[in-house]
Amino acid sequence: MTIHKDVEALRRIPLFARIDPARLKLLAFTSDRLHFEPGERLCSEGEPGDAAFIILEGTARVLVRTPEGELEVARLGEHAIVGEIAILCNVPRTATVEAATPVTVLRISKDGFLHLVSQFPQIAVEMMSELARRLHRTTQQLKEVTSRLQKLEEARH
Repeated sequence: MTIHKDVEALRRIPLFARIDPARLKLLAFTSDRLHFEPGERLCSEGEPGDAAFIILEGTARVLVRTPEGELEVARLGEHAIVGEIAILCNVPRTATVEAATPVTVLRISKDGFLHLVSQFPQIAVEMMSELARRLHRTTQQLKEVTSRLQKLEEARH
């Protein structure tokens, strides 16, 4: 795939959608293209996060540890981003991501991304806006789940 196609893939990610293509070209140029076979892990829950991954082709499973073992909580496909919090915060990975099919990703290193943000602060503003929208959606979903759980608990009594 060419840099041009990588830039187009980045533009399809909501976090990067409103960022100038010239800046995305720099990000694509400093990123690594990796391939994973089914069952191979892009990252593992609990490990330090040093990069984000953009799925260019294929499908990945998102797994979390439970007392009963690993539980699949999502499947992600083309143009999904995984681990974006890792390039902004020093927190361990919150989930394991494993290739369900052959997967090609663009790996964006934390250092490379932070260097780009230091040159172009508007990228950080765009990311904060998108992450705030995601947080709002997650909060709404959490409210709905909490309400359903309360209703189930009331019905049991």
